[in-house]
Amino acid sequence: MIIWTLFLTAIALFLALDLGVFNKTPHVIKPKEASLWTGIWIVTSFIFSVIIYWIYKNNLISNPTSLKPYEATIKYISGYLIELSLSVDNIFIMAIIFASFKIPQKYQHRILFWGILGAIIFRGLMIFFGVILIHKFHWMTYIFGAFLIYTAGKMLFKKEDDEDEFNPKKSFVYKILRKIIPITNHTEGGHFFIKRKHITAATSLFVALMVIEVMDIVFALDSVPAILAITSDPFIVFSSNIFAILGLRSMYFFLAHLLEKFKYLEYSLVAILSFVGFKMLLANWLKIPDWVSLCIIGLSLFIGICISIKKRN
Repeated sequence: MIIWTLFLTAIALFLALDLGVFNKTPHVIKPKEASLWTGIWIVTSFIFSVIIYWIYKNNLISNPTSLKPYEATIKYISGYLIELSLSVDNIFIMAIIFASFKIPQKYQHRILFWGILGAIIFRGLMIFFGVILIHKFHWMTYIFGAFLIYTAGKMLFKKEDDEDEFNPKKSFVYKILRKIIPITNHTEGGHFFIKRKHITAATSLFVALMVIEVMDIVFALDSVPAILAITSDPFIVFSSNIFAILGLRSMYFFLAHLLEKFKYLEYSLVAILSFVGFKMLLANWLKIPDWVSLCIIGLSLFIGICISIKKRN
């Protein structure tokens, strides 16, 4: 419990510093700043793998899966890479949402901040119940595995025009909000709500935030089962998810304009989801070493990046 408390406190402290100090004044995040923070989060995430080793070596956390220190470390890195790679699709959807609601760049970080705060809460709940289901009903692994393979197949065979089908203003979230509260296109000072003639109206920033929150829940339906294919240890699943989510904001500003140049990463995601899906389905008959899983995940990402760069040139 102490480790959980320290971890959550550290995350809360950083989020407070982020909004209250580093980004107190709304501003356009330049590529240089975004690349710096992306690098910081990636390095921090891998440094945390050393802490994972230390935690499990000294039995500082209840370990229902009886993981050895090196096993916990490899599973954490594998989970982090999976969550990070799956974040690419999130970034694409975020770009569509911001463009659809015409959110000024200087306010996008504010929306992503609160969006990620909500994502941490929702992911935590989904991981909690997902771990319970895995431990209580072993057959749930087959459902999760089949779902991941279905998702991979859906990604592989989707048409190129499918990416343009998502229209935030036609989503059920937007339609429901419009029935509950008046919506205005004004974005005064980056506020989520403003008063107009004694009427409180939601700005486009709040609507975009709600759409992003719901879309994150949808994406979590893929990412949570994917990490549960690697391990059902609650702390490893949660920490790898959180680091991937926290790095998502800076990665968005770093990659938002480069997504088309890395379009072959989509096939890497297909390969990764297929692998972890089959791994869950065959868990009782085929034991794949953790280091093999890590190598397959890392190699899939590496090949996708290399092919994208080569095709771009």
